[in-house]
Amino acid sequence: MRKPVRHRNNPKARRLAPPPGGVDVCRVAANCRYVGSPYHARALAIHRRPDASLCPAHLSSDHQRVEGWLRASVRSGRTGAWEQGFPKYVWHVEGDTVYEARQGAPGSGEYHGYPLQPAQRVRDL
Repeated sequence: MRKPVRHRNNPKARRLAPPPGGVDVCRVAANCRYVGSPYHARALAIHRRPDASLCPAHLSSDHQRVEGWLRASVRSGRTGAWEQGFPKYVWHVEGDTVYEARQGAPGSGEYHGYPLQPAQRVRDL
């Protein structure tokens, strides 16, 4: 006998969320900064958490490019839940890879990013 398929509302599921009413996304995007994280850096792999994906080598030192992706994604609405005026999650698609940026301290506008595995899909993206 097969196990029944269960459809649950997973609160941790990655899904797009519009900004709260009255938020100027261009202003928010201009205040977002990519700061990176030692958990995803190849050069600092000794600090890597077992479940943390490594940032591709060609992006590790290209802060300007990644910050551009971050800001463009915020402006175009590829954001998750919002906290204290900034999106908690931001997604960018490059080729077949989806990158997720996550805000550090709520309200800081500082993000670190990493590639998602194919099974870690973002709903509606």
